[in-house]
Amino acid sequence: MEISTNTTGVDFILLGLFSHTEAHLFLFSVVLVIFTASLMGNTLMILLIYRDPRLHTPMYFLLSQLSLMDMMLVSTIIPKMAANYLMSRRSISPVGCGSQIFLFLTLAGGECFLLAAMSYDRYVAICQPLRYHVLMSSKLCAHLTLGSWLLGASDGLMQAGTILSFPFCRSRAINHFFCEAPSLVRLACADTKVFEFFMYICCVLMLLIPFSLILTSYSVILVAVLRMRSSAARKKAFATCSSHLAVVGLFYGAIMFIYMRPKSHQPGESDKVVSAFYTIFTPVLNPLIYSVRNKEVKEALRKWLQRL
Repeated sequence: MEISTNTTGVDFILLGLFSHTEAHLFLFSVVLVIFTASLMGNTLMILLIYRDPRLHTPMYFLLSQLSLMDMMLVSTIIPKMAANYLMSRRSISPVGCGSQIFLFLTLAGGECFLLAAMSYDRYVAICQPLRYHVLMSSKLCAHLTLGSWLLGASDGLMQAGTILSFPFCRSRAINHFFCEAPSLVRLACADTKVFEFFMYICCVLMLLIPFSLILTSYSVILVAVLRMRSSAARKKAFATCSSHLAVVGLFYGAIMFIYMRPKSHQPGESDKVVSAFYTIFTPVLNPLIYSVRNKEVKEALRKWLQRL
């Protein structure tokens, strides 16, 4: 099928993730199924936490915020990608492109800090159980959540505004399926060294520091788990922490691979696949990892289904 690349004079062109072959049509269908499952899973998680009083704790409040971020993240990217593919279009306006950059960085950056807050919550629950309500109070939980949203939004606003202020006098074809900051910086025909340094500092603050806090929290948790006398308790803690770390590793590993490289790196098809991990796959994995194996969530779901 022939793809239309006609755009207005200032539109960008998204080259996309899929072509119109049978194999890519199947993969596109899989993405739509994952998108639907992500919306349904995260919506269900938010509703269960809101409706069940037993889930009104700091841990589940943070989890509800993670679900909200994941819902917004996939909704920022997948609908536009799907519309372009189905309508055989590739254009996106500068406003639309800037909006995607801002929302993506707000949500991805906020999720980085929120995952760190969740690891701190698990550290307190396992290592300081008697002081949990003091060290993880509702007030502190609200502050951690608000801080995650504000820090992500600040980064998104600064980067989106700066990137769109650059002149794009050469190709406006973005080799990606959504507007992502590194992809646009490569198209700018201005000196972006200062901005690249600024973006690197942001990556250190938004990625490496929270990731270091997460590793530290789970390292202390691991030591505490190894000291447990009950083999059943050790097994449960290991299963929970390993699944959490798997999602954290996938999210942080993929996003650092994209954002902590020099502009001289030439993007390829593999970059799109890596980006798909933290924009498409982790949002559907989070509700599964953090809830399906949780007895309290399953019990809340069972009671909710009985009322229907």
